[in-house]
Amino acid sequence: MSAVFGAGYAAAYDAVYGPKDYEAECDLLEGIWRGVPVRRVLDLGCGTGSHAVVLSQRGYDVVGVDRSAEMLAQAREKAPDVRFVQGDLRTLDLEETFDAALMMFAVLGYQLETADARAALTTARRHLDPGGLLVFDVWYGPAVLTQRPETRETRIALPDGELLRTSSGSLDAARDRCTVHIHLTRTAGGEVVSETDETHEMRYFFPSELALLVELSGFELLRIGAFPEFDRDPDEQTWNVLAAARAVAPT
Repeated sequence: MSAVFGAGYAAAYDAVYGPKDYEAECDLLEGIWRGVPVRRVLDLGCGTGSHAVVLSQRGYDVVGVDRSAEMLAQAREKAPDVRFVQGDLRTLDLEETFDAALMMFAVLGYQLETADARAALTTARRHLDPGGLLVFDVWYGPAVLTQRPETRETRIALPDGELLRTSSGSLDAARDRCTVHIHLTRTAGGEVVSETDETHEMRYFFPSELALLVELSGFELLRIGAFPEFDRDPDEQTWNVLAAARAVAPT
């Protein structure tokens, strides 16, 4: 698998996902947190920091973690007052705890092996006191197998030209994985000025295995709902689901 979230992809990331409504997603997070005193938030797999920026602006003390130095460089430029840390979600230990933890935008899906997914969830649990909340989204297996990946093109207007994102995917149903090939072409003045290729291998999940992974990692699963319509039960048309879990005291 090629390197992911490198310099070219990181530089284009916010342009590609500009339409993503981070404000609404943070509204949803706050709705899940309602009734729980949340002040400190750990954003695991924070990318360019868009959730962290919104939450920080709303008064939360946020720490963002990502393994990509290039993505973190974009995050620090956008939010110099937010603390960002480079680290691997499977082994991270900040030696501090938070009221809530996030793994948004299919971060858990990059943990391809079951041991890696459990390690990432255990990291979240390590940084939460009992009663702390974890919220994460993943690709939903029944929908992925029903809809299957397809080739897509997205054109984004830039001040000096255009960015074209082309993606195509293939399934490995035996291992619950989807390989997504991404090509970015940036043009200015009618000329191609840069091209970037990345291959992202993603894991999708089924409800029973998510429940088991969450429980084995020290959480009580509260709900798996459609994303962003969290109150709706997911179905075969729901590519993304959101899960909420509460950290439990060790027995």
